[in-house]
Amino acid sequence: MKQDAPITPVSLSDVTISDPFWKTYMELVRSHVIPYQWEALNDRIEGAAPSYCIHNFSVAAGKKKGEFGGFVFQDSDLYKWLEAASYSLMWHPDKELEAKIDSVVDLMGEAQQEDGYLDTYYIINGLENRFTNLRDNHELYCLGHMLEAAVAYHQATGKDKLLAIGCAYADCVAREFGTEPGKRRGYPGHEVAELALVKLYHVTGNEAYLRLASYFIDERGQTPNYFALEEAAHGREKGWNRTLGYGYYQADKPVREQTEAVGHAVRAVYLYSGMADVARETGDETLIKACETLWDDIVSRKMYITGAIGSSEFGEAFTFSYDLPNDTIYGETCAAIGLVFFARRMFELTRDSKYIDVMERAIYNGVISGMSLDGTSFFYVNPLEVDPVACERDFRKSHVKPVRQKWFGCACCPPNLARLLSSIAGYAYETDQTALYMNLFVGGSIRTEIQDQPVSLEVATRYPWEELVTVTVKEAPSASCTLAIRMPGWCRKSIVSVNGTVIHPSGNPSGSADAEGSSDSPNCHMEKGYLYLTRQWNPGDVVELCFSMPVERIQANPRVREDVGKCAVMRGPLVYCLEEADNGSGLSRIYLDHQPDFQVTYQEDLLGGVCAIRAKGRFLSDSGWESAPLYQMYQTPSYEEKELTFIPYYAWANRGLGEMLVWVHL
Repeated sequence: MKQDAPITPVSLSDVTISDPFWKTYMELVRSHVIPYQWEALNDRIEGAAPSYCIHNFSVAAGKKKGEFGGFVFQDSDLYKWLEAASYSLMWHPDKELEAKIDSVVDLMGEAQQEDGYLDTYYIINGLENRFTNLRDNHELYCLGHMLEAAVAYHQATGKDKLLAIGCAYADCVAREFGTEPGKRRGYPGHEVAELALVKLYHVTGNEAYLRLASYFIDERGQTPNYFALEEAAHGREKGWNRTLGYGYYQADKPVREQTEAVGHAVRAVYLYSGMADVARETGDETLIKACETLWDDIVSRKMYITGAIGSSEFGEAFTFSYDLPNDTIYGETCAAIGLVFFARRMFELTRDSKYIDVMERAIYNGVISGMSLDGTSFFYVNPLEVDPVACERDFRKSHVKPVRQKWFGCACCPPNLARLLSSIAGYAYETDQTALYMNLFVGGSIRTEIQDQPVSLEVATRYPWEELVTVTVKEAPSASCTLAIRMPGWCRKSIVSVNGTVIHPSGNPSGSADAEGSSDSPNCHMEKGYLYLTRQWNPGDVVELCFSMPVERIQANPRVREDVGKCAVMRGPLVYCLEEADNGSGLSRIYLDHQPDFQVTYQEDLLGGVCAIRAKGRFLSDSGWESAPLYQMYQTPSYEEKELTFIPYYAWANRGLGEMLVWVHL
């Protein structure tokens, strides 16, 4: 199924984001988050857990004396920061930031060993032990993030030094691992190198990197299990294997035999992303099928309404089908980001909008919820129900924080957020030789080439608050070309017009679009959720998209026991929640009216500007219980009328300590 004309993201340097929603986030990352995280990496944030990251590189490079600090994978925090900073440079050149990057790249070069090896934990603690604990010690995970940073910085600046450092380490690993005699038959304990090696292959054209990525995927879970051999050779305990087995590492069986998403959620979706990348490059139908099966297991049985995944704090892992607790959820920010990676790659394999629907859900809800609106504090865990007292006093919920944290000892999530938000344009717009794909509705100007001819569009929108998206052609090729527009899965009514003529009325049950009254018009057709508009475009042509955004009550599959008798509130791509700041305490006692009259109001002064939703509800009264025992004979419940205010889920916990609730009683 290898595509003759692969679909790829439009270069970040060719997209200028101007819409109020995403421009705010991107500027926040550029002006606050990236500088803040640089200070954190240098241990200069008062009251925050130290990172030790730059310290470790300085020690490894012989610049200072000291011991290794932080987690064994601490190097990766720097690499993700480098990647985010590189993306930022693509759309906002900054000589001062570029100089910081160059200085730390020089430091990395000084720490790198002659054979290309670069991992500060082993350089400081003993190189004789390198590659002896692939299961736990993350050398190959750090390699993966280094390669992603190297590719991004090369694309942003054209500079080769970081790319050369990454290639040298990748070459070192390629000499060490494989099926050839004398090589180790190992693979990463924490996946990400697989997808990173494919990126490196794209930039360098060196097929050795694609072969190494394929090897890591093909070897994983084979018998005898490499992690078991490693444990036996070094007298090591089984660690997580005692309870979750090698499935914790997605290594309990070969990847093509895996039919269920298991184990550590971040590792899983990073692996699946790498599998999709390799499948796309090689056309391996068995690998494509495995990806589709694993995708379906996640989104059909193990994904929260916000796009969060990984329901258990134990192992940060998937558990079993329909096990989606709201108050003990893990829902790591990195896991939602990894699902975004997986979704985009599955779209690029299939051109099916169902993958972008999930990507959009995760980005607007389970991802950006991980950062405060001022960019200075972060969530590792993203719950759907919070009682601050329970977080403090119930050890089963101690991992759930009711307020965002300045930084973390294990600080994978903040730089992961920064690199995704800095590159959001690449998720919104992609292209192949014949079409420009509009995946997300992000306002700005887009420049690309179709059939080797320039195309330029201007997109204006206030999405996700307003329904209208306007696309104006600024520059068009001499030949006809295609604009492929995703019709969002959440939208039940949509209208598309070109130069004032409606070509796609809503509610067409056949799934095909009408063009000037003709459903078989060659210039307009629907396929896998995309509306393909093919015509000879002219400068000044205008496409208008109107996506109806009524407030919807969403119910969960009845097998999700925590959500029985409840609903969630959504408008457009956004999940909404109740917060104590608007509704008082005791949110679990609130009931939404069965036929609520939802009122939507955009409030510029609320949470950076959001649409709030108001509706009538009821509050379960404690009248009659004041002096009663803990239990008593059943009496007809007493309710008080209550005005409810819902805010977007991503914006909760920006107004101080308080309760929060997504799923509301009906």
